[in-house]
Amino acid sequence: MLADRTGKPLVQHVYERAAQAQLVARVIVATDDQRIADAVRHFGGEAVMTRGDHHNGTSRIAEAAEAIDAAIIVNVQGDEPEMDPAVIDLAVQTLIDDPDASVATIASPMSEHDDPSNPNIVKVVVNQHGRAMYFSRALIPHDRDGVGETAPVLKHVGLYVYRREFLPAYIALPATPLETTERLEQLRVLEHGESIAVAITPCETQGIDTPEQYEAFVQRYLAAQA
Repeated sequence: MLADRTGKPLVQHVYERAAQAQLVARVIVATDDQRIADAVRHFGGEAVMTRGDHHNGTSRIAEAAEAIDAAIIVNVQGDEPEMDPAVIDLAVQTLIDDPDASVATIASPMSEHDDPSNPNIVKVVVNQHGRAMYFSRALIPHDRDGVGETAPVLKHVGLYVYRREFLPAYIALPATPLETTERLEQLRVLEHGESIAVAITPCETQGIDTPEQYEAFVQRYLAAQA
């Protein structure tokens, strides 16, 4: 796999950011694409091949984790080249601090550039104990009377931290109606009565889903290197 205009394949940016997290001992790329595995090994990273029939990232991570001796597994998605290592550490610490939660993740206040009504920005509501109540592509909570920031809109950052023993339990759970409706894998966790701990912190990271987002990332990276 050839490097792009930044001089690196995209997966290398993600790998290097994850490796900077202080609470991460080992970084592994789980993929079903031999080209990605080859690119990772070319820059000296570690990759593991997984099946190609996984329906979501948690299922793929569960397969990869079968051969990993670790109590906590972190899932940084491969389209997040600007993920802040400190945010990864915060997510890990959040799970450590909540022993009754099976999963931890991150929520962030909306930035001035975010459109809360955009269904590609997943929203989350959190209870008074720091646990997720619901995730949705819709705008939640709904400010019926226009009272403002009493319950601010929080966007979900696609970063997950799992207890190792929960991963095989997750893939054994049947898909759920809300998960299927919203196309959000984390809703399976909630619908089956498990808890997701949520840390709230400003996070500007943005996954790359379009050519325009990729070009914007390249420009930011090149400007930072200049």
